[in-house]
Amino acid sequence: MPHAYNGMAAKDLQGVVWRKSRFSNSQGTCVELAKLPDGDIAVRNSRFPEGPALVYTPAEVEAMILGVKAGEFDDLLRP
Repeated sequence: MPHAYNGMAAKDLQGVVWRKSRFSNSQGTCVELAKLPDGDIAVRNSRFPEGPALVYTPAEVEAMILGVKAGEFDDLLRP
């Protein structure tokens, strides 16, 4: 597997298991995440499964999840 430094083509991430939220809708508008062998976490858009995947450390993803749970990004969903 190629070394992931910030992002890479999702198609190059062979053998990883992509997961999405059970709250995702049936139109394929989903954010998917996969744990990489080195412990980092890849994120991709399900509409473009072969497209780019951004790669984050577990600490970066944890900070994002904690912020989402705390409502720090709720304003992004409102007009």
